[in-house]
Amino acid sequence: MELSTMFWEASLEDLKRGYIQEKDSFRCLLCGEKVEKGIVYPLEDRFYEAERFMRIHIEMSHGSVFDYLVGMDKKLTGVTDHQKSLLRLFYQGKNDKDIQKELEIGSTSTIRHHRFALKEKERQARTFLAMMELLKEKDEYAPAFLPVHKTAAMVDDRYNVTQEEQVSILKKYFPEGTSAPLLKFPPKEKQRLVVLREIAQQLKDGHLYEERELNEVLKGFQEDYVMIRRYLIEYGFVDRKPDGSQYWVKK
Repeated sequence: MELSTMFWEASLEDLKRGYIQEKDSFRCLLCGEKVEKGIVYPLEDRFYEAERFMRIHIEMSHGSVFDYLVGMDKKLTGVTDHQKSLLRLFYQGKNDKDIQKELEIGSTSTIRHHRFALKEKERQARTFLAMMELLKEKDEYAPAFLPVHKTAAMVDDRYNVTQEEQVSILKKYFPEGTSAPLLKFPPKEKQRLVVLREIAQQLKDGHLYEERELNEVLKGFQEDYVMIRRYLIEYGFVDRKPDGSQYWVKK
């Protein structure tokens, strides 16, 4: 199962922890890092069992699960940039007076109003989640949609793609299999998303690609590797250094 699917299907408790427990390992939901059970991991002259080491990994690599989640695109969280600023300050344990001074807005009663609005949003989210969970038990005709990747640059109607449609699109544009070259680059947004997603999945996780190396890999899909590379970045599948010297798969 790919990382985005694991992330969106994780339970609330797993999502709060930032990792899931698999048969032989613990896997980070934020970047996919895997820590095998039964191994003692050394770090700075100390040794840690697997689950503790996973928690250390999250702290060292992501700051905290809260930091990671609040930093996600607002179309994925439903939280505005202003609300994110407030949430960060609340999480830091600052009081209303300090927050009002730092943000230079209204008064302490304004901050209390924002706290109330966020609690209302939480109540609405819980109710909606319960309804959707109950709906799953009854809606036998609901299609399985392509999961939104967590690093998506934009979340819009292009993600309205079912898994059945995904299979059809891949067969159309990769008639000889997904490890073979593209028949042509898709003209439509939804088709592009499916094809770019497949190409990104074939890139190495955690690997820093030199520009020439990535170009050679992308040439295997189409001669116009510059266009493929540009779209991978535009759609949020790949990131790069400002000077374009290195590229990597975003997680």
